[in-house]
Amino acid sequence: MTNGVSSRPAGTPALVLEGVGRSFGGLRAVNEVNLTVAAGTTHVVIGPNGAGKTTLFALISGELALSSGSISLFGANVSKWSATRRALSGIGRTYQITNVLGGLTVEQNILLALRGKHPIKYSLFGSAKPSQRENERIDELLTRCSISAFRHTKASAMSYGQQRQLELAIALACDPMVLLLDEPAAGLSPAERGPMADIVRQLPDDLTVLLIEHDMELALGLADRVTCLHFGEVLAEGTPAEIRANPQVQDVYFGAAEHHA
Repeated sequence: MTNGVSSRPAGTPALVLEGVGRSFGGLRAVNEVNLTVAAGTTHVVIGPNGAGKTTLFALISGELALSSGSISLFGANVSKWSATRRALSGIGRTYQITNVLGGLTVEQNILLALRGKHPIKYSLFGSAKPSQRENERIDELLTRCSISAFRHTKASAMSYGQQRQLELAIALACDPMVLLLDEPAAGLSPAERGPMADIVRQLPDDLTVLLIEHDMELALGLADRVTCLHFGEVLAEGTPAEIRANPQVQDVYFGAAEHHA
């Protein structure tokens, strides 16, 4: 692949951020962030509101341009690549607010994602019916995301939690090497959070996941490593146990959560 990332060299980190920063006028939303995400791990980013978490995701996905620093994907410097090129090269993303197409069925939503990943092989305006290979992949994604019963249901008729599961299936349809999950449990009821956590835990072992989540028990239960942001800077990084015991994290994150409760 000449325009993207074609492999995952053994021992190479999935993502490396060096001195990453983003300013909006005089506001430094993300400041000198250094972050290394090991391949095949789940790395969680936490922090109070306004810490810069979603801005950081937008910088990694290419939706926002860097003001400073660099970003590498499996050793390739992607800092100046467009969001489209990064997506085609293996960076997938979900958002705080679901963006499924409500007027289409679950199958159609996933089919569009499958065909969008291979624009040369497929036309979005070709056959409305999936091929045998597409059917097999759709079956796999529906099963993985626990929405097989809704294959022919319009997305608008699904519950919010089911739409979040569909959004994850859509992101996985693009075969990402790195998946950015922006608050996958946001807006879910307590009964829906457990199944979503199970889906995330059972993602393929070779998929690298970078996740933002405000539900601390859920976040720490999913994480291999955790980074805490505060005012756009890295406050702490470590294992879930280390972060849970870190007094600075408790002061700025747990204290802020109690204050806003």
